Amino acid sequence: MPRRSLPAALAPPLAIGALAAGGCAAVLLADPTTPGGWLPTCPTKALAGVCCPGCGGLRMLYSLLHGDIGAALRYNAVSFVFLGLFAWAVAAWTVSRVRGRHVRSWLHWKYTPHVVIPLLIVWFAVRNLPFAPFSALYV
Repeated sequence: MPRRSLPAALAPPLAIGALAAGGCAAVLLADPTTPGGWLPTCPTKALAGVCCPGCGGLRMLYSLLHGDIGAALRYNAVSFVFLGLFAWAVAAWTVSRVRGRHVRSWLHWKYTPHVVIPLLIVWFAVRNLPFAPFSALYV
């Protein structure tokens, strides 16, 4: 990985950060916890009536941006965890660009796909079970 000037190294991560900030601002303005807003509904939930692994993600982000971690976890605990992992991956990528050499993150681990894919499948199944205690996961 060639060494770049600092502005050239930071330009893509700063662009991602700006897009993320814009997305967070849109979620804050739209308030997805109130029905009838202008944010789209989940197509899986609208068409099939089941929660996909990402359902509740916008409400989770809205709650997290307001500092309500309990509500964020209730809306979508898996997305909450993946948001932290995504931040770690972006931070590692940014440091890699600045240093000019790879910095490993969870994305580079050998068993990442073997853990993430089954986790998402189980999350999809468990949160759609129609009996307690799993019915509390349906959002």
